[in-house]
Amino acid sequence: MKKTFTLITAIQLLSLALLAQEKPISGFKTQNIPKQHDIEQKFDAGLDKANIGATIKELSANPHHLGSKGSKTVAESVLNKFKSYGWNAKIETYYVLFPTPKTRSVQLLGNDQYNAVLEEQAVKEDLATAQQGQLPPYNAWGADGDVSAGLIFVNYGLPADYDKLERLGVSVKGKIVIAKYGRSWRGIKPKIAYEHGAVGCIIYSDPKDDGFVKGDVYPQGAYKPEFAVQRGSVMDMVIYPGDPLTPNTGSTKDAKRIERAGAKTILKIPVQPISYHDALPLLAALKGQVVPADWSGGLPVTYHIGDGSTQVRLNLAFNWDIVPAYNVVARLEGSQFKNQWIIRGNHHDAWVNGAADPVSGLASLLEEAKSIGLLAKAGIKPKRTLIYIAWDGEEQSLLGSTEWVEDHAAELNSKAVAYINSDGNGRGFLEAGGSHALENLVSEISKEVKDPQVNANIFERWKANKAISTTSLSDRKKVIDNQTIDLGALGTGSDYSAFLQHLGIPTLNLGFGGEDEGGEYHTNFDTYDNFVKFKDPGFEYGLTLSQTAGRAVLRLANADVLPFNFSNLQAKIATYVTEVSTLAKQLREGAQSQNKLITNGAYQLANDPKENLKNPPTQVELPEFDFSALNLAVDSLKTASLKLNQAVTAALASNTNADKLNILLFQAEKQLLQENGLPGRPWYKHSIYAPGLYTGYGVKTLPGVREAIEQYHAKEVQEQIAALTSSILKFSQFLKQTNQL
Repeated sequence: MKKTFTLITAIQLLSLALLAQEKPISGFKTQNIPKQHDIEQKFDAGLDKANIGATIKELSANPHHLGSKGSKTVAESVLNKFKSYGWNAKIETYYVLFPTPKTRSVQLLGNDQYNAVLEEQAVKEDLATAQQGQLPPYNAWGADGDVSAGLIFVNYGLPADYDKLERLGVSVKGKIVIAKYGRSWRGIKPKIAYEHGAVGCIIYSDPKDDGFVKGDVYPQGAYKPEFAVQRGSVMDMVIYPGDPLTPNTGSTKDAKRIERAGAKTILKIPVQPISYHDALPLLAALKGQVVPADWSGGLPVTYHIGDGSTQVRLNLAFNWDIVPAYNVVARLEGSQFKNQWIIRGNHHDAWVNGAADPVSGLASLLEEAKSIGLLAKAGIKPKRTLIYIAWDGEEQSLLGSTEWVEDHAAELNSKAVAYINSDGNGRGFLEAGGSHALENLVSEISKEVKDPQVNANIFERWKANKAISTTSLSDRKKVIDNQTIDLGALGTGSDYSAFLQHLGIPTLNLGFGGEDEGGEYHTNFDTYDNFVKFKDPGFEYGLTLSQTAGRAVLRLANADVLPFNFSNLQAKIATYVTEVSTLAKQLREGAQSQNKLITNGAYQLANDPKENLKNPPTQVELPEFDFSALNLAVDSLKTASLKLNQAVTAALASNTNADKLNILLFQAEKQLLQENGLPGRPWYKHSIYAPGLYTGYGVKTLPGVREAIEQYHAKEVQEQIAALTSSILKFSQFLKQTNQL
């Protein structure tokens, strides 16, 4: 008897010692960690980078834009792959508005007449660049129009550029503007131009930013060749993404649609992208003032702003058709919690062939599905239901994902635990963003996935890159000392928007990049040959993305207690509150200082008389705002989140199920939604994350308060502080109730 007890004790001690060697996994009971690591090792064994490469080659073999024959072919191929992996898969079709060009013309009028080519030249080294069925270079969601007007160069076409033009005495009212790609999302440029009275907008990629100034051009190098043009949507999707005719409603076949003239997200002026080959004659013809030094580009001309005498005709007309969008939806039923969904997505549509954007990310997603299918066939099934989706119509402003989310909103509200997104993928560093309550999940995964280029994990490489690129010594020390991934806040630009910002579903966006720079983006040079030369040779990072995103899926699917740490989110919110209160103070003091300089005549004294610069306009002096209630709400959230962490730890240490706790945990972030949405754009409801009104893809945190401050809307600032305070208190109270379980 005594010997038996000693033997059992020794076995128990050995088990405990082995468990101690296991790397911790948030959300798992200690005894279940070895099993999860074993699942992940088996998952890795089912991944094959050569197969990822073969999938990229297959799915990018032909153009496959929304509504095309190629798009349906790709969707059906993806469907068959899911089915062969053992998933229950189907195509869910939506019917969406999609403008394609029927007339495109940019003409320089007068003595130096020039007709823009508006086409990309194929390169003989890459046969895919000469294929039939390519969408020509254009911007979707600009207006039909035939306008002739003087041409004005507006640099990158951002608000600060128009401020400079105003001081130079230059107006774009009634003019056509030409802007450089870069520094913001493309759709912001025509939006701001229209707000300043322009009647048309031309956008080009300057070689200083993306062309021969940066490096060798394709096919010798990765950068944009002379005739390359970046296509893309210019929809005003910071109002709402998706089909402009069905806001808040899935665009099913029989959906009620508004009139196109009433769609707020379709622009009011014609917009056309051109190559730097076509831009050169236009810029060379401009007269008037020489541009400020930091406005000059890489073309062999002196850059002038234009005096209105250089006349350009912009003539655009579109086919405004309703076309099918094919979402491929695959499902693997959970073994225990069928009504708790982990959703994983990447789009399949492209502007042309799309090897990098989006097929590289899609191939990694499919490889995950293949390996998870092998696990399921071996009897290793996820506890929660997995839903893998290949979206259509992402490029035209998130059509497929937005319509699906709006169509399934009620079910998603009750069942969706999290959404994990990816898009194009390449060589380099981990790029992770999303709900900050998931920071620990991503951090732990990043410490277990190896970087394929260096002898380190992807966390160590991410951290080293961030430390080197951080200029502030104090910030650099924080990075060096930090043991947690700093998730980026999400704006928009990929298929996570409807999940996170409309429904409040916890979200991650994962990918790799930073060492794969090039000019193929949204051009007909985004081909398989380009990808294997310059983006991810050997498909090493395709495999790394599968390992990273696949672990996130499997850990969320199998967790005993869902791994949400709201202390991380609270810390971010506290930082953001400090930022907006500091911003309000800085803008108030800055306005006071500038107005004093204007009143004292300092600008006239300091300006070069030859430049004849006007005074900047006087600025609104914001009042002092009361942030005390908001700060108290954030403090309350800190207490509630810490206590909930203790409750989660206790639940993991107990033998009881955490079923009710888990449901509350994945419903928590929804408490941060504002019922009436953000000012002027009620589709966006999240009080913490949203795309900026004038940043497009770029995020604005605490968007209601921050943007009201930036726009000097004092009354709205106070209203949004109150609304944000209410949301945080609601969130805090929900965590307190969850803690009581």
